[in-house]
Amino acid sequence: MTIKQIVCCTDFSTHAEVAFQTALDLAQRYAAKLYVVHVLPPVVNPMLTDADLLLPEHLDENLVVSLNERMQEVYGSRIPEKVACELVVRDGHVSTEIIAFIEETDADLAVVGAFGLSGMGLVLFGSVAKRISHKAPCSVMIVRSKAV
Repeated sequence: MTIKQIVCCTDFSTHAEVAFQTALDLAQRYAAKLYVVHVLPPVVNPMLTDADLLLPEHLDENLVVSLNERMQEVYGSRIPEKVACELVVRDGHVSTEIIAFIEETDADLAVVGAFGLSGMGLVLFGSVAKRISHKAPCSVMIVRSKAV
């Protein structure tokens, strides 16, 4: 298996941190380009019906700027200069956007944490890791944190 491009998905959770560390290690070992991707999901009120659901037409630019800054602080500052890396912030349905990004970059491997930030998110949206593993056009590594 040739690994030239790795997509690491993050939601800033502890599981995403383990996924990042794994993806960074793999990028160094294989001299692969690393993409660290965060997708800002749409704000959904579970009390609204489909008819009541109104999504903003444009994402708040301040929020995007804040997320880009956070990506740089949390991940960018820890990436050695010899590793080619791109930090990416997108908005939309999380697994759909990640799969689209994997396809756009022709990634060889996607690295995701086994669980995200919120159990409620799993109830509302389903498991992102599961969806990516089923639909991604490349191999997917699901990383777990060791139990403490």
